[in-house]
Formats: sequence, C-alpha cells, structure tokens
Amino acid sequence: MEGMLETRLPGDRILLRPVRENELDAYFGLLEEPEAMRLTGTQERFTKENAAAWLQKISRVHEDRVDLMIALNETDELIGEVVLNEIDRANRCANIRIMISARHNDQGYGSEAMRLMLRHGFEDLKLHRIELGVYAFNPRAVHVYEKLGFCREGVKRDALFLEGRFHDMILMALLEEEFRARS
Repeated sequence: MEGMLETRLPGDRILLRPVRENELDAYFGLLEEPEAMRLTGTQERFTKENAAAWLQKISRVHEDRVDLMIALNETDELIGEVVLNEIDRANRCANIRIMISARHNDQGYGSEAMRLMLRHGFEDLKLHRIELGVYAFNPRAVHVYEKLGFCREGVKRDALFLEGRFHDMILMALLEEEFRARS
C-alpha cells in the first residue's frame, strides 16, 4: 500500500472513481440487494462494520487490485463497483468482476463500466489477459461479456451451491489484441 487510490476513469454516462468516506450507507445498500448478490454468487452476509473496514481497505493503492465505484455522471449516485483483482504483473493478467444495482440493470451502465476498466487494464496497466467467471444462471451477463469480446474458455461444473442446488461457472477471457481489434 502506497497511499490513497486516485484513479478516475470518465465515461459518457458514468464515472469510475474511488470510494468516498461518506458512501458507506450507499455501498452497504448495494451489498444488501438480493438480486445483485444472487447474480454474483455472494453468500456472505455483511455487516456495516465489515463493509466499513472493506471500504477503508480498498480506498488505498494495492499492487494486486484496483477497486472503483460506478457513479452516474449526472447525479454522482453510486450504482455499483467494478474491480480488477488478482493482478499478476509477471504474467500480465488479472481477473475482473462487476456488480450493478438491480434497479440500474439493462441500461448499458455495466457495459460502459466494463469497457472503461478493460481499457485501464490493457492500456494503463499493460495487461495481456483479463478473465472472469460468470454463473450459468446469468445469461444476460454472458451475452454482455461476449459483446465486449470475451471468449468462453471452459466451465467449472457445480462451482456454486446456491438456493438448494449446484450451478456451473462459465470461464471467459479477453486478450489485449482482441480488445484492441474491437476498440
């Protein structure tokens, strides 16, 4: 950790930016949305205290991750987060994940946030490969990732036990030359 995270990635309708101290309630609200938690496979129940500790942690610079909040340009409302984590500088690869408030789904905010973070990963961080996992019960997300250029690489069978049954995780990745060909 070297200091406070200051990365800001402006888009047409959203801004990716660090979390702010006064956003605990808004962030905690995202963590309590059942649909967002289901789609991300999150089974942990959060308290305000552990959410506050987490926000304190991700507000700092880390070598292996970049955590940015998704805020609307017009209102600065916090509507989600997008994260590059498991950054492996030696192999120039990372994992990406995103969470959007359910009431902001299907409006293009997630696609815009992903494009901004992918550009940051490939251009600023000089990554070669960015991968993700998405649960098979989320075909809308699979479709978005494919539109962004991600390729299916495999399936982790029965990777998540949720709502009384097992679910597969689809593994997808995007390489820097594939990203550049689409940009």
